[in-house]
Amino acid sequence: MDFIAHIRNSDKQVQSVDEHLDNVAQISSQFGKKLNLSHLAAIAGLLHDMGKYSNEFKEYIIEVVDNPENPPKRGSVDHSTAGGKWLYEKFYKEDQSPTKRIIVEMLVNIILSHHSGLRDFLTPNASSDVLRRVIDKQLDNYAEVQEFFEESTKRLEEIEGKLDVAEKELIKLLKENNTIHPLKALTFLTMILFSCLIDADRLDTMSFEDNVKLNLHQNNNELFEQYYKKLIQHIEVLQKNGQVNRINALRSEMSSQCEEHAYKPSGIYTLSIPTGGGKTLASLRYALKHAIKYKKDRIIYVVPFTTIIEQNAQEVREILEDDINILEHHSNIIQDDRITHNKEQPDNYVKNKSVTLAKDNWDSPIIFTTMVQYLNTFYSSGTRNIRRLHNLSNAVIIFDEVQALPIHCVSLFNESLNFLKYIANSSILLCTATQPALDKVKHNIQTIDGEIVQDLDEVNQNFKRVEIKDKTTPNGWDTETLASFVRDTLNRENNVLVILNTKTVVRDLYQTLKEKDTDAYVFHLSTSMCAKHRQETLGAVRKALEQGEKVICLSTQLIEAGVDISFNSVIRSLAGLDSIAQAAGRCNRHGDYDCKNVYIINHREEVLNKLKAIKVGAEITQKILKDIGSEKLLSSEVMAFYFEEYFTKMNLELDYHIPDLSDSLYNLITTNAKYKIHYENYHNKKFPLNLATSYDTVGKYFNVIDDHSTSVLVPYGAGKELIADLNEDLSIKQMSTLFKQLQPYLINVYQHELDGLSKDNNLIPLFNGKVLVLRENAYDQFFGLMVEGEGQMDTSFI
Repeated sequence: MDFIAHIRNSDKQVQSVDEHLDNVAQISSQFGKKLNLSHLAAIAGLLHDMGKYSNEFKEYIIEVVDNPENPPKRGSVDHSTAGGKWLYEKFYKEDQSPTKRIIVEMLVNIILSHHSGLRDFLTPNASSDVLRRVIDKQLDNYAEVQEFFEESTKRLEEIEGKLDVAEKELIKLLKENNTIHPLKALTFLTMILFSCLIDADRLDTMSFEDNVKLNLHQNNNELFEQYYKKLIQHIEVLQKNGQVNRINALRSEMSSQCEEHAYKPSGIYTLSIPTGGGKTLASLRYALKHAIKYKKDRIIYVVPFTTIIEQNAQEVREILEDDINILEHHSNIIQDDRITHNKEQPDNYVKNKSVTLAKDNWDSPIIFTTMVQYLNTFYSSGTRNIRRLHNLSNAVIIFDEVQALPIHCVSLFNESLNFLKYIANSSILLCTATQPALDKVKHNIQTIDGEIVQDLDEVNQNFKRVEIKDKTTPNGWDTETLASFVRDTLNRENNVLVILNTKTVVRDLYQTLKEKDTDAYVFHLSTSMCAKHRQETLGAVRKALEQGEKVICLSTQLIEAGVDISFNSVIRSLAGLDSIAQAAGRCNRHGDYDCKNVYIINHREEVLNKLKAIKVGAEITQKILKDIGSEKLLSSEVMAFYFEEYFTKMNLELDYHIPDLSDSLYNLITTNAKYKIHYENYHNKKFPLNLATSYDTVGKYFNVIDDHSTSVLVPYGAGKELIADLNEDLSIKQMSTLFKQLQPYLINVYQHELDGLSKDNNLIPLFNGKVLVLRENAYDQFFGLMVEGEGQMDTSFI
């Protein structure tokens, strides 16, 4: 009997289970080859849909297609447990080697979880989701599946043979990379193999549904060669046309040093170019040359804020003359599989198939994304984010403004880098003018292989373009007093940038200045605005500055990290010393004047109770100002002292501690020793598995930003028409392209804001809530998101 894996919507053609399993095994194996684990990855592909070898599933999928308006509940026939259950029963024996037992544990979890996200080997309540599924769960169709599969002698011999080779592969990998503790290595290997399977499964299903042939033999070396030539031509033009001064000479020298360093082996390197030193082009020069020499698959830029994505991506697109192969990934348009905002209406898989399968897997040659998305790829729940993980292997990964890494994610971030360096063969650049000494914390980057910039102290001295002025007062500043100081500064300097710590005080200052009839352009920037809105606003700011207009720009810290803009003066609300240094990088950026002033104020109306990292950083900076003054505030010695103090005070935060669990996410994702002891005390026996990682529990609690946020599309500018296109009958390929085009029209909405929008009916759920769209009245031309629904849209001012 021919068993069915999929039925195509357009012409009702059938893909057999045999064909799907073979395809997925082949694709997954190709992905796993980058880690030298191709056989292990292939087994996952061969077994993941073993549960579809049954009449029950065949009847279910035919009913889904024949009755699209009222299909049976999705997942009502469990097809993901059978493969894991069979593998466990067949090969998890006492007489098997420890390595083979570990392989079975990894594969069982990967197979069981391919529609949900990795399960807990060990849960907080002293049980195992994995063992419960393979031992306790009863499957009505399991005997039929088991019988059919074991009658296929060829398939059985294929899996047995691959298991033997997989064992040798894993032993060799762990021996060659013994810098990482084996349990940590296995934790991350399970994750990346899961990623190989998820992406392979989705790609084959997409290929069948769209009736197109997959091209997975992508070699970007030739493309990188073309890019490199264009970049060098661009740099030569800049040098020819630029002013002959010390700043440009240093930029040129540091750019050359990046190229020289590209010949060194893959590793973790720091690139401490001062603000305004040409970091984007210098790091791209390193990345392209290193990718060409060591045949890396892609280049990935990871930045702290979406503000930098659009700026840097656009700059790189123009230099490389390529709009197709450079991806901006701001956030996930599609909500995670577990989340629905329209629970009354069941998910119509047939109608929503193009949304579910749309390609979102970071397979582009050059990718710009955020730290949030990078960390979610490792640690968030579900399958959508982790699908991308395998594409982080054999890559050049550039972390721009790495000092902005959230404090509670430090240990998890460091472990991800250790894995990418030692196991996944990636090369990593940590770029910032204010290196946060991530090799000095308890759970550290094990080895930083060197700093690219030579004579760093001399370079920093030559790049000095500002004086720091301490304007903090015992009682702090209020909005009215600050507004007066802004106007006075404007009269002296003609333009001023004001950076405050919260969106509320930025908005209050904006309204106060507008009410005073200030004879200047007043601009507002915050993360409540979508990327396209911020990009256009920054464009308007730059244009006004170039024309010599009077300009006031008010912003949260998003403007600090990497935004290429220069003001004659900056006012910065008290914050961490790294933030002060980054704010200073927006003042006299190109050295047009000998020195300009950066003023530090303390705003008493800022509420920082929920912003502990900013609050602690501000307290340390204030202490330094009191002890030594502001003259040497930005020196490398003071910066090193600041980070030592900061990490000491925030020590309990570094591992992402969860009070509800009485443990940290770092422990749960690595050795999980505390839960093992709890299990053994509770059951009075040893935990029966070698692996104990609590993947699902980590995913439930993990948020890069403390308050959970959800991505929402906004009808700003051209985004309105693109959102309308979502209602068209699109193929998976067309939907994938549309999702890329919609990236700049996303905002991240916190849960309390989401609740307010839902209550007032200001959210439109599409595709059963998988995609959320903001109503026009909830978005404002100046402020962005308006939860109260009082927004006004008129972009003609830009």
